[in-house]
Formats: sequence, C-alpha cells, structure tokens
Amino acid sequence: MKDKKEYVLTKEILDSLRSIDGFPIGKDEDIIALSDPPFYTACPNPWIGEFIEMYGTPYDPNDGYNREPFSADVSEGKNDPIYMAHSYHTKVPHKAIMRYILHYTKPGDIVFDGFCGTGMTGVAAQMCGCPDPEFKEKIEKEMPEVEWGARRAILCDLSPAATFIAYNYNNPVDSDEFEREAKRILEEVKAECGWMYETNHLLEDNDILNTESNREIITGKIEYVVWSDAYYCPSCSNEFIYWDSAVDFKHSEVKKEFNCSICGSIIKKAEFDKVLTTTFDHSLNEVINYPKRVPVRIVYSVKYRNKIKKIIKEPDENDISLLNKIDSLSIPYFHPTIPILFKEENWGDIWRKGTHLGLTRVHHFYTKRNLFIISAFLAKIDKIDNKGLKNSIKCILTSFIQRNGYIGNRFVINEHNPNGRINGPLLGTLYIPALMCEQNILELFQSKFLDILNIHRRKQNSDVIIQTSSNSKLNIIENTVDYIFTDPPFGANIMYSEVNFLWESWLKVFTNQKTEAIINKTQEKSIDDYKELMKSCFSKNFFILKPNRWITIEFHNSSNNVWIAIQEAMQKSGFIIADVRILDKKSGTIKQSSTLGAVKQDLIISAYKPSTVLEQTFTLTAGTEEGVWTFIDEHLKHLPVVVEKEGIIETIAERQNYLLFDRMVAFHVQRGITVPISSAEFYAGLAQRYPERDTMYFLPEQVEGYDSARLQAHDVGQLSIFVHDERSAVQWLRQELATPQTYQEIQPAFLRQLHQDSHEALPELSDVLEENFLKDDQGKWYVPNPSKTSDLEKIRERSLLREFGTYVQGKGKLKLFRSEAVRAGFAKAWKERDYGTIVSVGKRLPPKVLQEDDQLLMYFDNAVMRGGE
Repeated sequence: MKDKKEYVLTKEILDSLRSIDGFPIGKDEDIIALSDPPFYTACPNPWIGEFIEMYGTPYDPNDGYNREPFSADVSEGKNDPIYMAHSYHTKVPHKAIMRYILHYTKPGDIVFDGFCGTGMTGVAAQMCGCPDPEFKEKIEKEMPEVEWGARRAILCDLSPAATFIAYNYNNPVDSDEFEREAKRILEEVKAECGWMYETNHLLEDNDILNTESNREIITGKIEYVVWSDAYYCPSCSNEFIYWDSAVDFKHSEVKKEFNCSICGSIIKKAEFDKVLTTTFDHSLNEVINYPKRVPVRIVYSVKYRNKIKKIIKEPDENDISLLNKIDSLSIPYFHPTIPILFKEENWGDIWRKGTHLGLTRVHHFYTKRNLFIISAFLAKIDKIDNKGLKNSIKCILTSFIQRNGYIGNRFVINEHNPNGRINGPLLGTLYIPALMCEQNILELFQSKFLDILNIHRRKQNSDVIIQTSSNSKLNIIENTVDYIFTDPPFGANIMYSEVNFLWESWLKVFTNQKTEAIINKTQEKSIDDYKELMKSCFSKNFFILKPNRWITIEFHNSSNNVWIAIQEAMQKSGFIIADVRILDKKSGTIKQSSTLGAVKQDLIISAYKPSTVLEQTFTLTAGTEEGVWTFIDEHLKHLPVVVEKEGIIETIAERQNYLLFDRMVAFHVQRGITVPISSAEFYAGLAQRYPERDTMYFLPEQVEGYDSARLQAHDVGQLSIFVHDERSAVQWLRQELATPQTYQEIQPAFLRQLHQDSHEALPELSDVLEENFLKDDQGKWYVPNPSKTSDLEKIRERSLLREFGTYVQGKGKLKLFRSEAVRAGFAKAWKERDYGTIVSVGKRLPPKVLQEDDQLLMYFDNAVMRGGE
C-alpha cells in the first residue's frame, strides 16, 4: 500500500463508520490515538478494500483449485517464544495454523480470521515466508508439495484489546529502536519508583565479622509480596487473617476447613464473609469500603559479595511504613477509575460476591504500588512520537497488567512446593484469590520486554491489515478471500468483553457488547441468540470467501447444544461440512469424530463454500433426483480419499451413506427445497452410482487411489461410536456386523457401549436388528446388500411414521419418544410442506433435545421461518 504517512483517521471518517456493527465504545480521540492506519484501526478499517484491491486476485471458476480437507495430525506446543510473548484467554499456536494455511493456499493468497484474538493467524500467514529452519524441514517431510512464501491476512475482532495485541504481533517495528526506547523508559521509571520495591535486609552473623549489636543492614529488592484477605467467623463474628488460620506449612497445604481461634467452631471458606475496611481512595477523592488485605510474606533478593540470594521474611515495621507511605500518595498520572463494565455492582456473568465484593472500579484490581508504577510507565510511553513504536512498547504493559500485574495472582502451597510459590491468575476470568501475590512491576516489564522483543526480531512484512468490529458486518466485497481460519467464541465458556475490560480500560477503548457472540445472562443472550449471532458471522464469512474454497474452525466445545448451534449456523450460512475431527490434547493428535452431536473435546471443523457450478446446476435441478446426485458428486470431491496413520487406514465417516444422506438433506432444507427421495431410495441410488469400499462411497476417479492405499495398508480402522440413541445404535451395529454374529455374540458388546439418552425410547436390540439387518441360516446377523437395504428402509420408515402419528395426535410435552420416529415424521412433513406439524411437535419436545439434535433443529427452525406457526 501507499506511504503510511498519507493515511489519517479523522473524526469525519469515524462518523462514516459509526453505524457499523461492533463500532467500539470510546471517545473519538482515544480511538484515533490507538489506531495506526492503514494497517490497524481500533474501529472498522476503511482501507481494507484498498488492501484487497492491491493484494487480492479476482475469483476465477476455472483456476483448477482442488483441495481435500486437511486431516493430518497437528501437534504444536505452546512454549514457542512468540506464542508466549503475550497472554490471552485462548490461542492457537501459529505453527499449527501454518500447516492449514500451507495446505489450503498458495503464496500471496489472502487469509481471513474474523475472531482473531491475538492475531496468530496473521503471524502464521507471514511466517509461511520465513519459517524456522527446523520447522521448515519438519513440514517438508510431512507435506512434500508445500509452497513456501508469505500469505496476506485480514484480521478482525470485536475486542479492542484483542486487535491491539494482534496489531503488535503483526506490526513491523525496528527491533533496535524498540530495545533502546524500552530500556530508556524502564530506567526512568526505576529512578522514580524503584524505592517502592525496597526492603531492609539484616545480614546474618556469618556474613560479617561484626557482633550482633552492630549487624549491617543492606537493601533488598522485593520480588513479590503475599497478601491475605481477612474474614469474619460465621459463628462468633471474630475477625481473622486467612493466612494465619488456613496455611499449614507443616503439611504443605491450605486447609479447606479449620477451627476458629476464638469460639473453636469448624469453619469452611465458603461459609465466611470478607472483612471490608474504610479507606480513603485518592483516585476518587472519597472514602470507600474496600476488602481488608494484609501483607504476610515478602520474597526478596539481596546482592552481597557478588552473590545474589533469595530470602523469605514476614513484613517488618519498615515494610509496613513503606506501604503506608505509598498509600498516602496521589498518583499524578492517568489510570482508569471507571466502574467495572460501566456499572457499580453485579457487573456481569463473572461477578461473584465472594471474590469481587468491594471491587467496583478498575483501579481496585491493583495494589496502590503497582497502580502507581503502571501509570508511570504509561505516561512515559505516551510521550513517544512514533505511533508504531509507542504501541509496541505499550504492548509490554498489556502483556502483564491483566496477568501477573493485578491482584489475581495466586499463592499456592503443596507437596511439590512446600514453601509456596506464585501460580499466576486463573485464565478466562477475573478471579481474586484469598492469598494474592503482588509482583514487582519493574521486573515484569523487564522480563516481558525481552519476550516482545523476540516478536520484533523476526522478519515481518506489512501484509496484515486489522480492524475492530463485528465479524457479522465486514466491509469486504464478495468472493475475495482465499481461505478462512478461525477460533470462534464458544458459548458461555469465556465472557470476553468482561475479562477484557481491565485491558481496555488502560487503552480507553471498549468492546461493544451488542453483537458479542456469547451466551450471557447479564447481556440476556441465550443459546438461540448465540446461534443467530454466529449465523450472521458465518454468513458474512461465506459471502467474502471465494467459491470452492475452505474454512477451518477450531472449536473448544463444552456442551453439545453449543456445538449443534455452531453446526446449524454454518449450514444455514451455506457452508457444507466435509470433515470433523477431535483434537486430542493429551496425545497431541487429531482423531475423526463419528458422533457429530455428542462431543466434549476440541473440534477441528473443515467446511467448504460450494462452487458456482454446483449452485447454478442445483438451481436448475432443485427438487429433482438429478439435483441430489449433482450435490453428491460435488460433495465427494471435497472429502478426503485416504487418511492413513501408522499403516492403518481410517474409515471416513463423511463417506458413509447415513452422513452423505444427512448432508444432502441439509443442503435441500437450508435452501427451502423439498427433498425429492427417501432414505431408502437414496441408499439404493448411492450403491448403484458410486463404488463402495469398507462402508465408504467414492467417485469412480477416486476409488483407484483408495484401492492402491488399501493394498499397502495393514488394516482399516474402525470408528469409535458412542451408542446413545437408536441412530447411533444402527451405526455401531453396521460396523460390528461387518463380520456376521449371533444375537448372543453381539449383545454383551452392545450393552457395554450403551449409554442411553434419558428421553430416548430405544427399541430392544432384537427389534433394532429385525428392522435394519438380515439373519442367515446359522442365526447370524449381517449387513444387507444395497438392494435388500432399500426394502428394509421402506419397512422401517412405515413403522417409524406410524409411531410419529401417535406423537402428532397426542398432547402435552413428549418425555419419552423415538428420535428416529420424529426425524422420519419431520422429513415427511417437510416433503409435504406441512410446516405446522413440524413446529407443533417440535414445541412439545424437551428444549435440550431440540437444541442438541442437528437434524431436528434444522427442520424445526426452517419450518418456523416458512410460516409453521
């Protein structure tokens, strides 16, 4: 792009952007001060169009692009210096992202991440052009056809804190100049505030020859101070210091319960209240009630005779006098004093009386000493003229002001740490411990300065552009992005705007919560609101992505209904899921997910935007059997052909008939089109049109590659299927009965796998076998051939529809039912455009069941949209 000096963010430009969803909360001058146009704005970025025009390539339907889903193991640790330079609630290692970018793109392509967090996708895109030698060698062995070269990236996040960190991870800064300025500022603050971390050390007798009466006192440097909360006994209201009662150095533990020193009653931490003390708040110029917290231990170091020694002591009179002196000071520099989340109390879903009582303002989350020194650092940093350099040094502060720099640091003692140590704060929350460690800010700055310096010492380009806005409203034109990698928010796990509030208070620009995609009681956002927000985001992602290109989603799943919401949001936006894998954190590997509605681990989701050819052809053949096979032809092209690990070929769930049927149905329903064939007709047609191998279906041109790999492999691995309802039971039996077995042989194994859903009226095993399988002359059950499968499906469907008919006639909530009967009934009603039946029965289902069953939810939501109520 042009010379950066020509780009100026003005109030007039902000006025033109203010109506865009996700425009941050803050004064115009603060948004402008934080931004560094054109590559970073703390608001929607008006120069993204120019960035795409300069670096992007127009969509060409004949470009020959063809990729399978990336299905290799990804195991990258989180101890890389770049990764560790700045903390955040969730981060994906950039080297893991590099694998996906290298697989799906070529040098110069544009990569997008709409939930960018700290900007690791941008780092990964740039480092594809300058990989570490060791990593480069490793990748070339795994991916022989890899094309090295930097990619460009567009990054977006709703949080100004996130985009500020992302900007500093991706903004090229002269490392020598950064080092000089950071050291200069550190020395200035040390000169002004270094005395605040000093403590007296009395030399021991063996240190000197003097007598005890003349022992020498030297100055030690405080590393951290342990503070303890004070509480009231619930029985006698006696005030006590938690440290004195709970910490047991003899047994290396913090007691969960103990006796009151006055009344002797047994008390537990959950049962007592904090002591609030009256104190004068110089920042507010008023008297406040603040939690009583006392210093109980000082860990410091002394240098004597060229040796550095670490010492532990209880605070003495001089230490208390020092703290009193600091508390009496008025801080002459800016520091945030606003109420948490702009409210005085009950400020969000992470507010808890037990830990946050009395903490109503931002500055209450810091000790007076650390608040003073952080403010001094910020004042000196803000005097730097070069904005890029200024922000990169300010990034040193943000790396610790919401981690080791505030009162969330925990003191722990256990058998591995009998003398106790700092354990850092809990991530993803603002938990305040009863035993808090106050760290030396000067030491933190020096340590984190070296970490941030590592970022700037690597080779960087100005090929990443960043904006602060909602992912659902992007100022990016259609079909311009080559690939999307993203790690979206996951339901109610982390309240980003709440936990980012401390960061953003120092930056003076705040998250606009209106379009924040989370489940949050305070914001009155339910699972349905979350689903709609995610749908808006994915719809915009679908719009900007080129047809026939890929989106990869890493999703930290915590509940089935959140995963179903994500899956439905993707399908409604137009994406077609081609591969779902489970990230095994313990072994660092990725395994295929076979039960898409029942996962509790991290997911790697691969989906694609249909090609223009498919959309055009399908439009002409919609609602016909030809349209069904047009979709299957396209879908099979996007599925992996062979996934082999250690000589074992994986069974690819997406290539099995039931999932192919599900994807086909979803493709029709999400477009409001009648599904023209039944499952029985689909299965029969699938067997007639496509080669089948090991229960998987392939295009004719794909099967040769699979056969070749199959001959060289040791075996074909089985999918691990969790039996929880009728459908998963049939899937499991299809796999097990690849070798015919009698009822007596199959029943014990079936019972071991059975974990029946509470609402599921699961038929007996004998009935499931009768309805779905055949028995030979020796009494062994086996999987029927395709022609017989069709007949069985028709018989079974009639039975299921009869069962569904009883649900339609009934009244009241359905507590026990066959989910397969509801699915069959919904499918028939959809075909007949009887949307009212779908909605009326759907309303009688337990809400949790509807939310956690992707097919039922898909039919219900689309029926509602089409006038079913």
